[in-house]
Amino acid sequence: MWQNSPPGSIYDYIRVASFSIGADGLVDQWSRRAEELFGLAAGDVVGKDPVEAFMPAEVRIRGHHRVAEILDGKEWTGLVPFRMPGRQGAHGVAEIYVMPSATADGERGAVCIVVDVRALRRIESDLASSQAIFGQSPFGFLLFGTDLTVQRANKRFATVFGGAADDHRGRTVHDYLARPEAERMTAALQRVLETGESVTDMQIVGTAPDSPERRHWSVNLYRVHSGSGRPVGVAGLGIDVTRRHVAAREADDARRNLALLNEAGARIGNSLDLETTARELLDVAVPGFCDLASVDLYQGLLAGDEAPPGRADGSAELRRVAFASAVSDAPLAALGCVADGDDPGPVEVGAIHRYPFNSPCAGALRTARVQVVPADAGGFVHSTLAVPMVAHDTVVGLAQFSRTKGSEPFGERDRALATELAARAAVCIDNARLYRREHERALILQRSLLPPGDPEAAGLDIACRYLPGNTATEVGGDWFDVIELPGHRTALVVGDVMGRGLRAAVAMGELRTAVRTLALLDLEPAEVLSALDEIARGLGTPSGAQHASRAAHKAREADLSEVYLATCVYAVYDPVTRRCTFANAGHLPPVIVEPGEEALLLDVPPGMPLGVGGEPFEEVEVEVPEGALLALYTDGLVESRDHPLDEGLLAFRRALTDPSRPLEDVCDHVLNTLDTRHGEDDIALLMARIQGLPVGAVGDWQMPRGPRSVGRARELARAQLVAWGLEDLVDTTELLVSELVTNALRYGEGEIRLRLLLDRTLVCEVWDAGLVQPRRRRARDTDEGGRGLQLVGLLSAAWGSRRTPRGKTVWFELALPDGDAAGELSVDELLSLY
Repeated sequence: MWQNSPPGSIYDYIRVASFSIGADGLVDQWSRRAEELFGLAAGDVVGKDPVEAFMPAEVRIRGHHRVAEILDGKEWTGLVPFRMPGRQGAHGVAEIYVMPSATADGERGAVCIVVDVRALRRIESDLASSQAIFGQSPFGFLLFGTDLTVQRANKRFATVFGGAADDHRGRTVHDYLARPEAERMTAALQRVLETGESVTDMQIVGTAPDSPERRHWSVNLYRVHSGSGRPVGVAGLGIDVTRRHVAAREADDARRNLALLNEAGARIGNSLDLETTARELLDVAVPGFCDLASVDLYQGLLAGDEAPPGRADGSAELRRVAFASAVSDAPLAALGCVADGDDPGPVEVGAIHRYPFNSPCAGALRTARVQVVPADAGGFVHSTLAVPMVAHDTVVGLAQFSRTKGSEPFGERDRALATELAARAAVCIDNARLYRREHERALILQRSLLPPGDPEAAGLDIACRYLPGNTATEVGGDWFDVIELPGHRTALVVGDVMGRGLRAAVAMGELRTAVRTLALLDLEPAEVLSALDEIARGLGTPSGAQHASRAAHKAREADLSEVYLATCVYAVYDPVTRRCTFANAGHLPPVIVEPGEEALLLDVPPGMPLGVGGEPFEEVEVEVPEGALLALYTDGLVESRDHPLDEGLLAFRRALTDPSRPLEDVCDHVLNTLDTRHGEDDIALLMARIQGLPVGAVGDWQMPRGPRSVGRARELARAQLVAWGLEDLVDTTELLVSELVTNALRYGEGEIRLRLLLDRTLVCEVWDAGLVQPRRRRARDTDEGGRGLQLVGLLSAAWGSRRTPRGKTVWFELALPDGDAAGELSVDELLSLY
């Protein structure tokens, strides 16, 4: 088949068949199209009656009549049923146009043109569908020819790009799109035309006439064929997806923002350090949110001022604590904030600076609202947000976020996200500030409650260690103390409040103060613990409990019982006798190491913990040899989750195998050997090496009751002081010894005992069997006595009295001449005695 007409001719769709009838009424010509239409070969039809050949029997009578009329020279057009080839009983309908004809001999015949009615109906339906698509479709529709020019456009397309639909005939995509997009579209059209492969959802960006808004279209392309199957062009269907694109971009932004906030929640605030928290904020923001960022915090906040910065006028001092950049060639401190054209210059990390009052940054600090910082002309930063860092209505600093040229400027969503990021970091920074303040207070409290690093005591070499269970807070409930008692005796105390943290530290401080107060009363160790037990139970009873219900009272007691239950070991060492008296309130037993011997646990009855009550405490007195080592400790040293208590005690005793080394070295060896870095509990360790007073440093005499004992006491004291080389103290000592012995004779009972002790100070003790304690009072002008104890109080560094198992002891203490000697009495002080 060949043709000169362009593809798409009507004859490609309408298969026109023909045949002719001779003068005899029989078929004399039968075309190939007739063979295809009727399903009858020429050999089966030529020379036969056409009515009998393909018409159904029920219409043959009318068929013969029509044929006769046609041969008489009459034209006729009509529908003729025919038998469908190969389909039994099925009929088709053909439209036949009959034209009379004549042969050269003048004989009449007819030429018949036949068209299948079904093809006509399909064409009508296709035309109606095509018109509906082009005329009624809500989408833009174009038909490109094989030369890629527009052959047809629908009204929707014309509505977007202007003009009438016919005005677009002959145009190309270059008339609608910018060059890059037009070239991409042309290439796609050419490819579809050549290969026949459709293009689906091709994204095209452009602008409609008289509208600067960028539009997004989704274009579908497919090749169009003629009835004979030849390509006749490309159809294009365009859908405006700008809203969908905007919605998708907003959804992507929302997902990005949610992911950024999720990351911020996970990464910001992992540290209680202010500077670290600021850097964590920038690690999240750069480059996920911006290209440059910085954080400035109020200098007062960093310095630990009590009052928060608040909403000041924005000109207070700030320190730049963090800066981050995703731009390789950006300066280290590119973010500043100018006012009225004044450039304060770059701000380096760590620098202290102020923002000008009229600058956007100062305004953000002053109003606690986000401010937009104008971009510098010619600079590479074109969009900056100054975001105040607000926590609990308190502005703690300022965060700046910047985007460089090439990045999208900040929008409203970005402002909200920046505010949220800064607020999260601000809360963490404010928490860190509050933690730092409370931690410093707790640390001051803890350190103030512990004895100095090198406590001193007569006849003892002392070393101590304290390790908090929580190294972050350095606050715990363990304590130790070294308390000087009269007669150069020393009280050694180690205790452990159940619980950890600040509450345990407060309870520890209360109990430690109570121990010191009781120790100064010079009570026996068991009496000290009994009184301390009563105090602990009082601390554990909530105030106002009598007004509360019994259930609430029990709940409150249960809440406080753990805090105010404590264990304690109280020991009193006498360097003269080298005897140590122990009392234990539920604590681990002391460890003693005698020279050349293994470390042993002292058998001291443990008793009940403080705060439990109900059971008396027992005392154990042990004579400790010279050079022996005594260790008091808390359970954190020997007990952990990794090993039981027995194993810890055994390891502790083994660590004390060489007690002859310097005591500080022994402490370090114990802590390193026992691996005390587990951080499960507080640790207190108090170690003392026994160094009794030399025999020559003690003067001890007994005297009968009688007036002569006063003079004898003065003589003995004078002789002893001269032997010690303390002539400067002879007069004062004679006077005070005379007063104490006189009082013992006047108010006491039994024999009198005088003892002088020389160590860092001079101590004088006068013992008698009387139980009445001396009481200092102010004598009236008419009184002949009552001034002795006043004189003792004025001339001595300290004085006091204590009970003994068989009476009482009155003592005074004098500083040595090379020490802090007591000043001489003034005239008024001397006259006040009389």
